[in-house]
Amino acid sequence: MKILFITDNFPPEVNAPATRTYEHVKEWIKNDDIEVTILTCVPNFPHGKVYEGYKNKLYQIEYIDSIKVIRVWSYITSNSGFIKRVLDYMSFAWISFLVGLFQKTDVIVATSPQFFTTWSAWGLSKIKRKPWIFELRDLWPESIKTVGAMKQGKAIEFLEKIELGLYKSCDKVVAVTNAFKGNLINRGIDASKIEVVTNGSNIELFYPREKDKNLLQKYNLKDKFIVGYIGTHGMAHSLDFIVESIVDIEDENIHFLFVGDGAMKQNILNLAKKLKLTNITFLDPVAKEDVPRFLSICDASLAPLKKDDNFKTVIPSKIFEASAMQIPTLLGVEGQAQEIIQNYNAGLCFEPENKKDFIYKLKQLKEDLDLYNSCVKGCISLAHDFDRVELANKMLHIIRKVK
Repeated sequence: MKILFITDNFPPEVNAPATRTYEHVKEWIKNDDIEVTILTCVPNFPHGKVYEGYKNKLYQIEYIDSIKVIRVWSYITSNSGFIKRVLDYMSFAWISFLVGLFQKTDVIVATSPQFFTTWSAWGLSKIKRKPWIFELRDLWPESIKTVGAMKQGKAIEFLEKIELGLYKSCDKVVAVTNAFKGNLINRGIDASKIEVVTNGSNIELFYPREKDKNLLQKYNLKDKFIVGYIGTHGMAHSLDFIVESIVDIEDENIHFLFVGDGAMKQNILNLAKKLKLTNITFLDPVAKEDVPRFLSICDASLAPLKKDDNFKTVIPSKIFEASAMQIPTLLGVEGQAQEIIQNYNAGLCFEPENKKDFIYKLKQLKEDLDLYNSCVKGCISLAHDFDRVELANKMLHIIRKVK
């Protein structure tokens, strides 16, 4: 079976969509009867700058861990400015569609974000007369209203009609949360058409290990209670709230470590400088294989989002990676993610953008050793039940049935 997988992000990019796709496909091709071609753009996330060693050419092929990757030209811009980003996404949709016409495939999979990749899959499906699967990672365009990038109006209404049309057109929707499935059912999509394959833990990469002494020494963090945030510093992540809350934390032994980049990184740096914070360290993004080293020195993993009903459907992948390393999560997300953390007792949840609750839960996690150790045990159970290998095989089974 030949699978054509269309995605805007793929390694060496290290965001959640790139990681999920790579880890799934890596498992799929272990089957002798499976051949996967990734159709993506030149790596440029999150700066909108082409990575060293790459050129933004019309068409180029490389192999990553035996995975065939076709990279195509797209209009590349930084992750700021709504119009420019839409041009970026749409240019990839058009070029991936044109290149996809010349790829042999039995089934097409397109993942969101970004939303426009599914337009390409829809067009290819119609012309090639092959089934296609919509992997739903984000309720777009709803999410762009949530972060304030666009207000409700005729443009949003038009995009929502296209969104529903794509759900109806595809042969299967694979949603990453049960809440996404519920949202689609409430909007008239047949429940039998929707499967759920959540994110999970890569336990081959993320596993319990000793704290990296070199990192502790390099950044002068020895004997600190380290709260780590490793990932995209975007509009949705409410990191400005975290920085503003740090001012009121009296315990000098608590230190925050932010690793990553994104549209809000500079704003957050400026805010921390303005507030004259000395208990926070900002680092540039690191390669995916280095993330466990930085997580190893963390005593808690921070996973916040803005307070909005739309984010109640989101499950940050950070909670799975941290749990696999037996590091409790300090979660600032309501809904699905909160249920998982609380059901497994794999950390503590604070009300999003509630400073008092955030500081209180952080203090609990640091000072109550019995509570902390019980959260570590909960992490073990959570990581076991959300093993990414099992989830990858579940999705492959769905693809086989569609084909």
